[in-house]
Order: sequence, then C-alpha cells, then structure tokens
Amino acid sequence: MNFSKSLILWYLQNKRDLPWRNTVNPYFIWLSEIMLQQTRVAQGLPYFLRFTKAFPTVFDLANATEEEVLKLWQGLGYYSRARNLHKTAQQVAFEFNGEFPRTYAELLKLKGIGEYTAAAIASFSYNESVPVVDGNVYRVLSRYFDVETDIASSGAKKEFTKLAAELLPQGEANLFNQAIMEFGALQCVPKNPDCGNCIFSNSCLALQKKKVASLPVKSKKTKVRTRYFNYLVFLDENTNTLLQKRTQKGIWYNLYEFPLLETEKELTETALLELMQNQPFVTNKVLNIHWYNSETTVHKLTHQHLNINFWKIVVKGKLEKGIDWESAKKMPFPIVIYNFIEKERF
Repeated sequence: MNFSKSLILWYLQNKRDLPWRNTVNPYFIWLSEIMLQQTRVAQGLPYFLRFTKAFPTVFDLANATEEEVLKLWQGLGYYSRARNLHKTAQQVAFEFNGEFPRTYAELLKLKGIGEYTAAAIASFSYNESVPVVDGNVYRVLSRYFDVETDIASSGAKKEFTKLAAELLPQGEANLFNQAIMEFGALQCVPKNPDCGNCIFSNSCLALQKKKVASLPVKSKKTKVRTRYFNYLVFLDENTNTLLQKRTQKGIWYNLYEFPLLETEKELTETALLELMQNQPFVTNKVLNIHWYNSETTVHKLTHQHLNINFWKIVVKGKLEKGIDWESAKKMPFPIVIYNFIEKERF
C-alpha cells in the first residue's frame, strides 16, 4: 500500500469544508494556523470568521490597536498568540509591504512564526515541499510505523520531521500535509479511534501489535498549580466600578480585570475585609460586602487551576477612577470575567 497516495485519496473524500482550505492567501492561512494552535476547529472557526470580517487584510490587522485585537480574541485563550499575531501583522505590513515571504526559510524570520507555522504557510500557500509536524502528525506516524520515541524528548521533532519529509509526494506537499493533519483530527484520534473502519487497518503496525492506545509515547507530566483569585467588584453611588490592566507577564497579560487579591486559600468575608485594609484599591468607606458566587468558579488552564470568587464591594460616594459598565464592556477581559459580567447583567 502506498501510504501517501492512500492518505491523500482519503482526504479528498473526507475533508471538512473549512474557509482557510478554499484559499492560498497566506494571510488567511497564517491566521487560521495561529488560531488553531491548542484550539479545536469548532471553537476556532467563529473567531476566524470574525477576524477576517474585522481585519480583511494584514494592513487592517496591523493598524488595529492591541486592545481591539484582544477584545476580538476574547475567550480563545493563550492570549500571547493574539499579541504575537498583532506584532507579526505589523512586521508584514510595514516592513514587507503586506507581502508574506514565499519560502519556509524566509517565513521563519518573521516574529512569532515558528517551524510549524512556517511549514504550514509555505506548503499550503506556495506548495513548498516541507513537512508540517503537529500533534496529529506525531500520532498518525507513531501508530502507523510503530515509532516509540517519546514525543516530548529533545530529538523527537527532528525524527518525525525526517519521516514526514520522506513521505511527501513530489509536488503535493499542500495536499499531503493537510491530509495527514485531517486524518489525525478525524480518524486517528487520541482516544478510541475507529480502527475497524480505517483505510490502514491492514497495514498499521500499532493496530497489528495492539499498541494503538499506548502510542504516541509522551512521558512528561504537566505540573498543575492551584491559585486562589478574589476579584473585588466595587460599586459606588453611580454603580460605577473599578478595573485594572494586568501588566505583569503571565496569564492574561494586558487584559482587564477587577482589582485582585490572590491568596493561599479561600477567604471569609471577615478575612477579606481585613486584607483589604492594606490595599491601595480604594479610599471610599465600604458600606457592604458579600459573595457574588453560589460556589467558587474553577477555571482550568493548561498549567493552572484558578479558584475564583467575585466579591461585591459597595462603597460610599463616588469612586475617583470609577468607570461605567457600558465603557467597561468594550474592554478585553479574560473569558471568566466576561462571563461573570454577562451573567450579572451589569
């Protein structure tokens, strides 16, 4: 069986109709690849459509403010992708006159574009014979060829890239790369793949050796950190509130949030009020304080589990730097705060 030909034939018969597959425009392909990193297609597709409507060209994206980009990205997560996206758009627009480089090697010189994204653009837009290697490709190749190399090891990327390069059919890099990624997304899925209805059921080594569930090998475990966030939702006599911008590097950088007290454990109202005495958030007298939540909101990120509580802090008079809710809603928030605002219908 010719692996590459069979895979491409499967792709042509089974591929999903996605907007970035109906173009060779490198701007749209680049957008889709950045958005779909660590994101499912079903989740990423609405964002792609909104972005291409708001920013139909790389110049439109480059000329937007970072806050406009982050607001449109709100809820997609991994916000550093959005910030890097904006910077790359500015580089392409202002240094390259809106033209994306046409080779893998030149694409790598752009800020925020790594080996995977450069290979995707080079092969999808320009049909350059460079392999694309992502999680789907690791899974398909490791199972079909029974490769037990730990994909978290230092040499794995080089080994799998070499294997994928050997499989690339001449002049069909575009089709093959999309085919193997789609096959991993739809057929050779991480858990409980339908091997009985697979085109490779007679030639897949992992299936023959009953190793499908154990491949690919990935030994490193992600260490999860637990944090406790207490958001102070101040309300003055005009129902204005306070917001602050996260300026420290880390999660949600440059997004807005309510004043935050991070603690080692969950707090009672009395403990929170005591802790607030030493904070510079507000000088107004506190009239009332209570818990908004019926229970703690647990927001799970890749490396962190955030236990989030929202506290209603009613104060006397007017807040010096108070902001009305209509203005506040235009700002980019972490999705957990945006959902809270929408739920409470401020």
